[in-house]
Amino acid sequence: MTVARRRVQLSSDHGVFMISVAAELAEMHPQTLRMYEARGLITPQRSPKGTRLYSQEDVDLLRRIQEMTAELGLNLAGVERVLELEEQLEAARKRVAALEKRASEAQAEMEAELERVRKSFRAELVPIKHTGALIPARNLKNTLDSRRDSR
Repeated sequence: MTVARRRVQLSSDHGVFMISVAAELAEMHPQTLRMYEARGLITPQRSPKGTRLYSQEDVDLLRRIQEMTAELGLNLAGVERVLELEEQLEAARKRVAALEKRASEAQAEMEAELERVRKSFRAELVPIKHTGALIPARNLKNTLDSRRDSR
C-alpha cells in the first residue's frame, strides 16, 4: 500500500503556530511572547476564537529580539528603537527605488523629446551654399531674394 503525501505550501506570514509552539521554536517562554505582544514588538494573528497564531516571520522576529537582548545587551526600549529604525530604513529604500525609477523614466522622456526636437529642426533648417549657415526653411526664399538683390 502506497501512502500519498501532500505537501502544503504556506506563505511565511501566515499564522500557523500556537503560542506554545512559537515559544519553543523561538526558544523562549510563552509568557515572554505575551510580554513582547503587550509592548507592541510583535502582533500575532488571531484565530476566529481569539487564539494567538504566529507565523514563521513572527518566529524569526522573536529570534532576532532574543538575539538583540541576550547577545547585544539591548533592553526592550532599544529593541523597539532598532525595529523602528529598520522600518524607516526600508521605507526610505522603497522611496529611493521609486524615485530612481521615476528619474530613469523622466530621462528617457527627455531624450525622446530632445530627439524629436532635433529631427524637427533638421527638417526645418536648410544649409546655405558656401557659408554653411543654417536658416529656417520657411525663410529660405526671402534670404535668397535678399542675397540676389544685394549683388
